[in-house]
This record gives sequence, structure tokens and C-alpha cells, in this order.
Amino acid sequence: MLFNSYIFVFLFFPLVVCGYYAFHHWKKPKMALGYLLLMSMVFYGYNSIEYLVILMVSVVLNYMLVELLDKTGRMALRRLLLAAGLGVNLGILFYYKYYDFFIENVNAWFKTDYALLQLMLPLGISFYTFQQLSYVIDSYRRECRKYSFLEYAAYVIFFPQLIAGPIVYHDELIVQLRDEKNHKVNYGNLCKGLYAFSLGLAKKVLVADTLSKIVTWAYDNKSYQTTLSGIIVMLCYTLQIYYDFSGYSDMAYGIGYMFNVRLPFNFNSPYKADSVSEFWDRWHMTLTRFFTKYVYIPLGGNRKGTVRTQLNIFAVFLVSGIWHGANWTFILWGVLHGIAKIAERIFGNALERIPRFIRRILTFSFVTVTWSLFRAESLSQFQRFWKYTFKPRNLHGQFYDRDILDIVNHLTETRILYRFGFGGVMDRFPLFPIVAFVVLLILACFFLKNTQEKVEDGHYGAWRFLVTVVLLFWSVLSLSDVSEFLYFNF
Repeated sequence: MLFNSYIFVFLFFPLVVCGYYAFHHWKKPKMALGYLLLMSMVFYGYNSIEYLVILMVSVVLNYMLVELLDKTGRMALRRLLLAAGLGVNLGILFYYKYYDFFIENVNAWFKTDYALLQLMLPLGISFYTFQQLSYVIDSYRRECRKYSFLEYAAYVIFFPQLIAGPIVYHDELIVQLRDEKNHKVNYGNLCKGLYAFSLGLAKKVLVADTLSKIVTWAYDNKSYQTTLSGIIVMLCYTLQIYYDFSGYSDMAYGIGYMFNVRLPFNFNSPYKADSVSEFWDRWHMTLTRFFTKYVYIPLGGNRKGTVRTQLNIFAVFLVSGIWHGANWTFILWGVLHGIAKIAERIFGNALERIPRFIRRILTFSFVTVTWSLFRAESLSQFQRFWKYTFKPRNLHGQFYDRDILDIVNHLTETRILYRFGFGGVMDRFPLFPIVAFVVLLILACFFLKNTQEKVEDGHYGAWRFLVTVVLLFWSVLSLSDVSEFLYFNF
């Protein structure tokens, strides 16, 4: 089930909220938690019972493993159980996400003909696997409290963060679900949550899905484009993935608030970053902290000299690229970001002399170029994209592809501009709508407050109420083409 769907907005979510608080009102906290777990299972299994079975098997196995860890004092046996936990979780992830990629490369390198399994990737498997790995590792380190199976299952399957994050730790969520103060309806939190949800839904439906039409055309078309069109497409994808992931994060954050649960920040205006290091401190923040805690620090962090530190950084970014998908494009994307991070550490003093705004532009440019690799379905598609961008075909003197203009002109918002008298400007400057749209979105990324900052500032008057209503109404009217969030694929 998707947040940006009629069944979620008008049926599922109202039923969950009302039922959850009703059970708490009747002083039945276990039934409330059980109801939340059941509805989260419905949310996840709505499109595939098979995926739900895989998830539940994973939850049961990890809980049983931790129970064994709690009852075991011998260090050798605890290490064996930890190895089993890592093996089972990573093995399931490898089987569904990387097996075919591995076999394809074996076949290519060794001229073999092993059959591919053609498995569909279970939604959110990377997220809930990492979340459970953190629980297993913390239990091995004796950093976990004792949780019931109901609490643990609700923690893993809590639907706002299940499919695309944030990656939440056990001591962040279960404690809040236990707290009796959070069992009563908090109308202030409902207002904050609804406001965040409306902003996130608008980002996804009105911005990201609009930009995706141009990006999809460009990457699927084999005989395009002018240099200007290529630059527009790169910027469109840079903004699409930003507003898509930001939109999901806002909605998850807002839904959590409506349950009196504060999910950790996962997205903090990453395009305001003036370095690749800061970009990763702001983009998918809970993934960065996971890799820091469970990969970078165990490898030695920065405690074993300069060379070892740089190797550890490179290893983290390589793992990050692999985590994002079974494709050489993701791996190369992670490698490029790792190299950039290391280069910043080496030349940090020289970079500090560059004005901050220039560094922000340089960082944004680097991120934009590498996103074009991230978006490509293969290295050959990425090469083709850049070939047509910098060695464009002859379009009889035109600076842009007509197809981009056709896509923009068919948008409802463009037709509304014509109705309001902007037709003359758009006829004289055909690319005006998309260029203006892209520029405004970039400026918003650079200078406006993000949703978390707006939610936390405490100003909830008539203006915000109007914004919430208008955005919800406009977004719901635009839900005819329901699309998945980009991070569902990872």
C-alpha cells in the first residue's frame, strides 16, 4: 500500500488512528499495540502476501535468535549466534536482492550459463534487514532492554518507516510506544503530523511525479537529445529524487507524529550542503549513522592512522553503493562519492578558502552528475545519456527536444497558466514553464526551511491550516497516476 493512494488516505489511515486510540481509551494497551501490528501487516501485505510471509519469518527468526543470546553467557557461543544472525539476515538479503546480479556477472566473466531466478525484490527488505541487524548486534553487545515479541514485531513492522525508512533503533521506537503519555490523542501532534503529511504528499504528487515524466522519457529514449535537454533532464532527476525521498520522509515523520511517535530525522535539506561530507550528514541520515556505527567504527574508524581511515571511508561508501542496488551503476556511484569524501579530507584546508556559496554550487553539481549515473539502469545507458548530452544529434538548429516541450504542455498546471494569461510568454519562450519550475525548486532546496524545521517552530495558525487543506485537496485531485516512491526499489 502506498501513502499516496486513495485507499490509504481515505480508509486505511483513519481506521488505524481511530482503532489505536480507541483501544488505549478502553485501557487495553496490548490490544492497541496488537491492532497497530495487525494493520501494519495489512499495509505491507496489501499487494503481496508472499512479501509479508518473508517479513514475518525474518521477524520470528531474529527474535528467537536474540532470546537465545539473552540466555547464553559463554562468549564462544554468543559469537556463534551473532555470526548466525548476520549470516541469516545478510543471506536472505543477498538471495532476493543480489543473487541474479552475482550469477549474471559469473556468467559474463567465466562464460557459464547458470540460470537466473528472476526474483522480485520484497519491498523494504534492505530497511527492515538493517533494522533487525542493529537489534541483533546491540543484543550481542548487551545494549538491549528486554522486549516482548509483540513489542519487537510492532517495532520492526511499524508501517510509517517499514518500506523506505528511516532506519529506527529499538530504543527509539519501543520506548515511545510503551510511554503512557503517548496513549492519548494529542491534538497538537495531530496538527503537526497532518501538516507534515500534506507537505510530503504535495512534494511527491505535485513535484516528484511531474519531474519523473521528463526523466523517464529521457532515459527510455534511445535517440535524443540536445545538450540543453540533457542538462534539464539531469536537474529534473536531481530534484525528482530529492522531492520524492523528502516527500516520503515528511509523510513518515507526520504519520509518526499522529501516533505521538517522533521518528528520527532522515532528511535535512541535503542540497544546502557545501561538501560531500555534509551532504551525507543530511541525506538519508539514519543510513549514514547505521554505517558509521556498524561498519565504519568496527573497521577502526579514524583510530588507526590516516591511510586506514581513508580505506574505512572508502569501504563504507562502497557498501552504501551496494546497499542501494544490485547494479554496477550503484557501485560506481558509491565509489565516486567515497573518492570525493577522501579528496575533501586530503584537500580540506584548500577547500575551506573557497567561498561557502561556491562550495555549495560545486557540491550540488557533483551530486547532480553522479545522480545521472544512479538513475541509469546500466552503464551502457549512462554512457548513452552522456554521449547524446555532449555530442548531440542535429535538431535543425533547435536547442531542445520537442518531446520535452510536449510533456510540459500536457501538464494540468501548464494549461492553467495558459488560462491565466501566460500563453503569450510561453509561446515566445517555450521552455519557460520547465526552466522556471526547475529554478524555483532549486532555490527552495537552497534557501527555504525544511519540513522538520517548520513543524518544530510551533506556529500553527490560520495560514498553515489553509496551506494544509489546499495541499491535501490539490494532491488528492492529482492521485490518478499513483506511483511508487523511488526508495521502494532499494
